[in-house]
Amino acid sequence: MAEEKKSLNFIEQIIEDDLAMGGYQKEDLKFRFPPEPNGYLHIGHASSINLNFGLGLRYNAPVNLRFDDTNPIKEEKEFVDSIKRDVEWLGFKWAKECYASDYFQQLYDWAVEMIKNGDAYVDSQTSEAIANQKGTPTEPGKESPYRERSVEENLELFEAMKNGDTPEGAHVLRAKIDMTSSNMLMRDPIMYRCVHKAHHRTNEEWKIYPMYDWAHGESDFIESISHSFCTLEFLPHRELYNWFVNKVSKPEEFQPKQREFARRNLSHTVVSKRKLAQLVEKGFVESWDDPRMPTISGLRRRGYTPNSIRKFAESIGVGKRENIIDLSHLEFCAREDLNKTAPRVMGVLDPVKLVITNYEKDEEWLEAENNPEDENAGSRQVPFSKELYIEREDFKESANRKFFRLTLGKEVRLKNAYIIKGEAVIKDEEGNVAEIHCTYDPLSKSGSGTEESQRKVKGTLHWVSIKHAIPAEVRLYDRLFTVEAPDADKEKDYLEFVNPNSLEVITGYVEPSLKEAKELEHFQFQRIGYFCIDKSSSSEKPVFNRTVTLRDSWAKKK
Repeated sequence: MAEEKKSLNFIEQIIEDDLAMGGYQKEDLKFRFPPEPNGYLHIGHASSINLNFGLGLRYNAPVNLRFDDTNPIKEEKEFVDSIKRDVEWLGFKWAKECYASDYFQQLYDWAVEMIKNGDAYVDSQTSEAIANQKGTPTEPGKESPYRERSVEENLELFEAMKNGDTPEGAHVLRAKIDMTSSNMLMRDPIMYRCVHKAHHRTNEEWKIYPMYDWAHGESDFIESISHSFCTLEFLPHRELYNWFVNKVSKPEEFQPKQREFARRNLSHTVVSKRKLAQLVEKGFVESWDDPRMPTISGLRRRGYTPNSIRKFAESIGVGKRENIIDLSHLEFCAREDLNKTAPRVMGVLDPVKLVITNYEKDEEWLEAENNPEDENAGSRQVPFSKELYIEREDFKESANRKFFRLTLGKEVRLKNAYIIKGEAVIKDEEGNVAEIHCTYDPLSKSGSGTEESQRKVKGTLHWVSIKHAIPAEVRLYDRLFTVEAPDADKEKDYLEFVNPNSLEVITGYVEPSLKEAKELEHFQFQRIGYFCIDKSSSSEKPVFNRTVTLRDSWAKKK
């Protein structure tokens, strides 16, 4: 039986059509991922990373990592380093590390040629005047009074801008295109502005910086990128992209092709770098890598795996129409991956004391399977003693037949251990259960092979031995925002929808095998959820971040 051929998404179809028409050969294919280093990458970038590097793998083509570092006001080396770390962590390797700043001299030289050819001019109006002259989508713009400056004067002013001899805002360089164009981006767009601020790579060398539209297509051309994929808001920019590339290339030279795909927004969060920065600056989260943030570094710290994020990006695919992906889908991808890879351990988050009154031993060590989904995961030894912690919600003094956990007069099994029977409770002054007393069946030890060990009871509880238990800080995370699309309501500030209960910090108790767990190690706390070790953790005070619950608890809330 022939293998079923995987259907192509529309981006792949564009490439296949280009190859079929003969305009491109396979060896011509080259892609790039071009982030601006003005913040940390987020889940939306993960989709773009997966798309571009995935195409590189599919076609055995190089993929450049290019930093669009044309704005020294907002860009920092910290963001460059974080982006490289994120792309590597997701499992991708770039062919070449590039920067728009690598091409500053070439871009300047090309701009000079455009001035000489009458395709660019220096405008000395204020930014407000230029904006007012742009017109509207239904009304043409007005030409600048400086549009017909002589080539000599333009060259002199442009060089003065480059040398820092003119103040910021005094002049800009504009392309001379068409102020009546139906595409407002073609109405003499700005190519350069003066910025007297040190750049993270070129330091004080440049006093002028290229605008995105001028730098981006030219960078693609310089690097021989075949297909330049960007999000849908850049569709109107395509005409300008092509105009600029045509000005610096020859007809016989290979020219890049820009094509657009729709963003995939994630529910209950925001992905605007500006808004994410505000969340950090205003103290709603502790940092860019706060586990509530949709940044890749935040997801990593939360406990998401590279595979789960790649699977998420693959499953939502690429399309031509924007939509919102429910956060539950990302959580599903995490559960599916962690179920296969995360070792099982026991931890109690809301403890109540359980005393086995007829247990006479000081302690014993029981064998526990590490991961039933992985036959090579092996097993570990877990200590058992007379006094244990169990979850408070796993006990009721009396309950109906549908309650399959511990109650007085009924039996349950302790995971990897014995069958116990509830006998009595001791309460505190407020009437709360302080201790549960029970008896155990010494012949019912799990895996012992006795007839009693095979006896079936309806409930199984997790537990930790009190004298061996390690206190741990446990951070329980929830949605960062209370509504699906916090920035959709233009009448309200998105910060009004920040979830005040997005983080709950409690003290839990975990089995001693976790004492030496390392940062980002993943675990399934049996019957509770998936957790990982936070970077602030230590052997004296382990800190666990809940990645996701064992099941989709949000669906129940809705």
